[in-house]
Amino acid sequence: MKLEYQVAALEAVLFAAGEPMETDRIAEALGMTAEEIHAAAGALMTALEESGSGLQLLPLGESWQLTTRADFAEEIRAALEVKRNTPLSNAAMEALTIIAYNQPVTKGFVERVRGVDSGSVVNTLVERGLLEEAGRIEVPGRPVTYRTTAHFLRTFGMQSLADLPPLPTGSETEDLFEVQSAEGEDTVEEY
Repeated sequence: MKLEYQVAALEAVLFAAGEPMETDRIAEALGMTAEEIHAAAGALMTALEESGSGLQLLPLGESWQLTTRADFAEEIRAALEVKRNTPLSNAAMEALTIIAYNQPVTKGFVERVRGVDSGSVVNTLVERGLLEEAGRIEVPGRPVTYRTTAHFLRTFGMQSLADLPPLPTGSETEDLFEVQSAEGEDTVEEY
């Protein structure tokens, strides 16, 4: 199979999927090897970028997703009349941070770290597609564990969890709290 055909097939599959697809799944569907998928993905990324396309290919860990470029967010929003999601609350950002850095974790873990009930906050993050169930722990009650999603990575502009910034320590934390209290509360908006 020629690279040109592989690139076109990959583009068609990812466009039709509309969500991230794992390399192995794509390879199986197209009768290609993982190495061929990576080569086709690299060629597709280059072709989209060089042509000035409104689309881009995002690597998300071991998955790939064909998305629109952020440069066209306003045009897309206007064309589709999509309402902007409400910003995440401070409580949601706290819970999301705890889960992102410690995943997979239970609601109980998040509640112990935050010191307050966090069930509704975690449920909201699941509804928004930023978190998903990761399984259950084999202890009495078999509590559900949660992890971040590919949508979380896209929302925060990351390709993998390795892109998470390091957590501040010691005096850095004190400096951070001083800066935040001087600037006021910030919220992150989800697109």
